Amino acid sequence: DAARALGLDLVVVDHHRPAERLPDCPIVHPTVSDYPFADLCAAGVALKLAQALASTAGEDPSRVEEEDLDLVALATVADLVPLRGENRRLVREGLRALARTAKPGLRALMAVASLDPARLDAGSVGFRLAPRLNAAGRLGRADGALELLLCRDEGRAGEVAGELDLLNRERRGTEQRILLAAEAARAEAPEAPALVLAGEGWHPGVIGIVASRMVERHGRPCVLIALDGDGGRGSGRSIPAYDLHAGLSACAGHLRRFGGHRVAAGLEIDLAALEPFRRDFLDHARAHLSDDDLVSVERVDAVVPASAVGLPLAEELERLAPFGQGNPRPTLLVPAARIHDVRALGADGDHAALTLVSGGARARVVAFGTAPGSLRGCSERPHDVAARLELNEWNGTVEARLTLRGLSGSTGGEIRALEEGGSFWDAVERELAVARLAPPPAPEAEPRAVIDRRGQGFAGTVGDVISSGESVLVVCADTARRRAAIEELVGGLAAALRGEAEIFSSQLALVSWTALERAPELARPYAHLVALDPPESERAETLLATAASSEPAARGHACWGAAEIEFAERAATARLDLRPALRALFRALRESGPLAGAELERALGGEGAHPREPETCARLVRILDELGLAYYSSRADGGPACALGEVARTELERSAAYRAALARLEDVRRYLHGPALRARLDVAPRRGDEPRSARAELAPAASPVAA
Repeated sequence: DAARALGLDLVVVDHHRPAERLPDCPIVHPTVSDYPFADLCAAGVALKLAQALASTAGEDPSRVEEEDLDLVALATVADLVPLRGENRRLVREGLRALARTAKPGLRALMAVASLDPARLDAGSVGFRLAPRLNAAGRLGRADGALELLLCRDEGRAGEVAGELDLLNRERRGTEQRILLAAEAARAEAPEAPALVLAGEGWHPGVIGIVASRMVERHGRPCVLIALDGDGGRGSGRSIPAYDLHAGLSACAGHLRRFGGHRVAAGLEIDLAALEPFRRDFLDHARAHLSDDDLVSVERVDAVVPASAVGLPLAEELERLAPFGQGNPRPTLLVPAARIHDVRALGADGDHAALTLVSGGARARVVAFGTAPGSLRGCSERPHDVAARLELNEWNGTVEARLTLRGLSGSTGGEIRALEEGGSFWDAVERELAVARLAPPPAPEAEPRAVIDRRGQGFAGTVGDVISSGESVLVVCADTARRRAAIEELVGGLAAALRGEAEIFSSQLALVSWTALERAPELARPYAHLVALDPPESERAETLLATAASSEPAARGHACWGAAEIEFAERAATARLDLRPALRALFRALRESGPLAGAELERALGGEGAHPREPETCARLVRILDELGLAYYSSRADGGPACALGEVARTELERSAAYRAALARLEDVRRYLHGPALRARLDVAPRRGDEPRSARAELAPAASPVAA
């Protein structure tokens, strides 16, 4: 109305959320004008207007892009609009134009920011160029940035760029002072669902940046108000779960005016209305936010082993650029990793560098803004580490670099162990009914593709396959001895990835190689067989490829290394070197007399933390029976019960079952340490035979399971 009164022809070019009542004039706006892409920034809208005018004048509209696409890309990144749809093209092509721009102002701006045009990306625009341009309007003369961008004289451009650089340094100091004051004010109401903080002397041009910092730190909407006399100017930022513009609209009666978007807005307010506004805004936030909305969550795009986070993957991910608002750089999760070699970075030591160790792989990580002291205690247990993988150029060398986003101690979760059906005594008598250590029937040959993941880390492999939404069966040498460590490493992660516990319990399970050999059908519901420990024979190894699955595109994954080979040998020794167990059982029968039922089960199972499996118990009974030292009565004969026979000195080797167990143990040892397994899966030789460097490469983390 004021413009019309002055006789001006007015055209509104904007991209902010329009009010209900629109001005009576031509409006160029993506939403109002029904443009197919609604998220253009103001410079993008201006570009469309300029192209339309050029077309109307009979000129080629593409020339407008050629001349000013560098400015459009700069504005699109700086204005934090989503880098989706048309914005991706504008920024991707605009960054190339910016790198070769001839505009003196932009060249001078990159020079004061120490930015090499050849290494320009959306991140450097957002964090190094945009803050210097914004500093002009925040702390100095608002036309300083405009003068720089329009400047045609290189000398003058250098002067203005230097002025903006000084203002940006001043802005950082002002920002820090306001941030400290805002943190002190927040401490008075730490549990509030949103923050409304006000202060005298706060610079209105900086409070928006500080509001963003508060949202990052505390995970809740924040409105900061710079008070001046009887009123104030405010700036707000929000979290994805809360519509800030809607919250301000609900409190509009307390405000002089306001405007903005879902995640960012500005306002003006009278001092007398501050407390009523704070009350109503917090009530609105409380009504629209749940406790879960206020929990800081790091969204993870993929679960990977540490061995995968190298240059090839970094180069692949870089193809998803430009990264920014609406298209963040992918976040990767390295599960159950150990943290080592924490050290300080930066002149003030306010950043940290560390090394992740997972399985046989190591990866270097940089933690910006993280004090090294806060990480040193993390080496005591495995952690799930969220980080972003990027290309980093230093001294002419390009390398992959992980930047830390967050970490948490790996939490446990229960994993179901699969065995054949029936009770302990069912399994004992089933074993007694078959030939001594007879090989089970050959499994039905339905091929699975087998992937060699040795050295990638067990936790990373399980996290990778379980995050696909497909079912996983972990195969190990001894479920009783492995279960607790596996639950600690991947149980909690897998449960979190799968969601509901009752769904999760059917999607991740554990089975021993011996159980899988006896009953290959146990693998049928599972898309993935993940072999933590090696099998005990070449025949068993074929189960990775031949165990039938009802799932399409089933896979087998070999994950073991040197530590797992040694564990498999110890497990086989405990199961097949039966002399100590036979002595203990004979002693129990001699001291207690005949044993039956639960007492016999305890005597057969042994006194250790992990009772012997029923099949091993059946071998003990068979051997004593063959030697005439004891007699077993099955349930069909009134048992289960066992009593001593005629006690006489004898040699265990007289028992065919005992000899078969020893022979099987020797076969297992030869297979585990023989050339066939090493050649197929490139596993290191036995400990003591390999060079020290190879031994160090395969050294597991401190956990009983190499993560």
